[in-house]
Amino acid sequence: MNILSVFKPGEHIPNRDFSGHVRTFAVALAVFTSLIHCWMNSVGLMITIKMNAIHLATMMALVFLYFPGTARSRRDQPTALDWLFTGLALLGGLYVVMCYDRLLATKLEVTQLDLIISVMTMCLLVEASRRAVGLPLTVLCVFFLVYTKFGPYFPGLFAHRGFDWSRIITRMALTDQGIYGVTLMVSSSYVFMFILFGSFLAATKTSEFFNDFALALAGRYRGGPAKVAVIASALMGSISGSSQANVATTGAFTIPLMKKVGYKPFFAGAVEAAASTGGILMPPIMGASAFIMSTFLGIPYVKIMLAGVFPALLYYGAILTMVDLRAKSNGLEGLPKEEIPSMKTTMLDKGHMTIPLVLIVYFLVAGYTPLFSAFLGLIAIIVLSSCRKSTRMGVKDFIGALDGGARSAAPVGIACGIVGFIVGAVGMTGVGQVIAMNIIMFAGGKLWAALILCMLAAIVLGMGLPASACYIITATIAAPALQQMGVPALAAHFFAFYYGTMSAVVPPVALTSYTAAGLAKAAPTKVAVVGFGLAMSGLLLPFLFVYNPVLLFVDFTWGRFLPTILCAVVGVFSLSAGLIGMLRAHMPLWERVLFAANGIALVNPLKTVRLMSLAFFAFLFLQHWMRNRALRKETA
Repeated sequence: MNILSVFKPGEHIPNRDFSGHVRTFAVALAVFTSLIHCWMNSVGLMITIKMNAIHLATMMALVFLYFPGTARSRRDQPTALDWLFTGLALLGGLYVVMCYDRLLATKLEVTQLDLIISVMTMCLLVEASRRAVGLPLTVLCVFFLVYTKFGPYFPGLFAHRGFDWSRIITRMALTDQGIYGVTLMVSSSYVFMFILFGSFLAATKTSEFFNDFALALAGRYRGGPAKVAVIASALMGSISGSSQANVATTGAFTIPLMKKVGYKPFFAGAVEAAASTGGILMPPIMGASAFIMSTFLGIPYVKIMLAGVFPALLYYGAILTMVDLRAKSNGLEGLPKEEIPSMKTTMLDKGHMTIPLVLIVYFLVAGYTPLFSAFLGLIAIIVLSSCRKSTRMGVKDFIGALDGGARSAAPVGIACGIVGFIVGAVGMTGVGQVIAMNIIMFAGGKLWAALILCMLAAIVLGMGLPASACYIITATIAAPALQQMGVPALAAHFFAFYYGTMSAVVPPVALTSYTAAGLAKAAPTKVAVVGFGLAMSGLLLPFLFVYNPVLLFVDFTWGRFLPTILCAVVGVFSLSAGLIGMLRAHMPLWERVLFAANGIALVNPLKTVRLMSLAFFAFLFLQHWMRNRALRKETA
């Protein structure tokens, strides 16, 4: 077996399918992982670095068991090397738990054995990242590790004095400034518990409720199945925090529906890809990045959640507008009445499973911690699921939820662990400040130019990286530049978060589009290009809330908020209409350009520009309506 052989870039590495004693051990390890995380995050009294060590060790162990090392590795059982890596990963975590009190007492006077175990853990983390996350992030993180050592050999402003290996290893693997730092802390606590929450909701078939609810709500309208896909993806995204999981969950239901009423396969896949990508932006559970942002900024998660409400609504409003106009353009109708479930029946059957989500929002707004809210949400799911036979969990379902939660959390935990190399390197070398200075210099002090540079950096970094890893990197090296140019901290970090998320639908590495293409049986490249077009309005939004941070409830007043939200809605609608080329009728090219350009102009915070743009939109809309009314009379 060639351990250096890897999967193709962007290719999903399949989990293994075990049987017999191997399956029993693997499920037992995953169940144990979920239970110990519940204990650590509720009643366990353990210092953060020990908790992080247990988290990373169990996440690596699950990755080595479930993710094949190469394309030729067996899928029915782990290899001898996988078993060895699993044992060493658990041993490394146990060593930190057992020995960290001594390290604290001696003020990090490390022994030779400490360094050996640390190097072993770092090497295992690199291999786990290669398997579960992919080469791009792994290579980038290793590069930063090498940069920390060989700083004197780098050119110009990027040169630094360098550090010896002992100091680098100690900081990276034996302190909370490296792999056991803030990013892994967020993964071991908030992220794991909310992923487990989502896993239990899935076990109660809540995703089926979301699909039925969306179908009952929008299925009968023009282009109904596409609107169902958008609404179901928004609802599912609010609990999954993963765009690809969102595609797999809702796409299996919505893509065949769209194809059934006449949507082309590539467009059906594109709608699902664009809608599912925005799921990470939808409160209350906005993925790992939002929890990491809360920790980075030192503000309660509820403020992040509330700040995300209007950007998410505007994003989904843009996609709904585009699919509605495309349906009108193609003459597509809704589903027959007999194929649409009753809203009353749907709510009575599984509607009670929305109560845990409502409880989480309530507890967060009431000031409780995300951990407490997630834990109570889990208890609520277990209790409420027993109220109906259709949602009741048996022992097998309960074990399956614990198993699925741990396995779903593993790639996220590995990504949050390995980016510790970047966070540690930036802290040791100060390269983040150097990059921020260069962004400002290349932008010539102009905010719009700096925003474009940061946008491109986030999108390029996000190609093939998890959204959480992309956010951490962008927030570390780009957000400080925006803050130095006067952008509020929350808006700067939301800018990085938004584009880190949107990179999942941007070609050529559009991971959600490729997942949707498989379900739609369509050409992946075509799905990626059309999906990017549908998400195009959403790509305008980060500029909107940087120039108008009141949308994130920064310096909020009703006098500033209401005009801003009006301009945002009109701007998104105008841009969407221009991109699709349809309102009451098909638009000529010149009209499409004017609508799109006017939508972009409404981003501007100046009152004069806003008033002129609103007036111009009214003029464009009126002339479009009158011109097509005249054409209809002529053809009548």
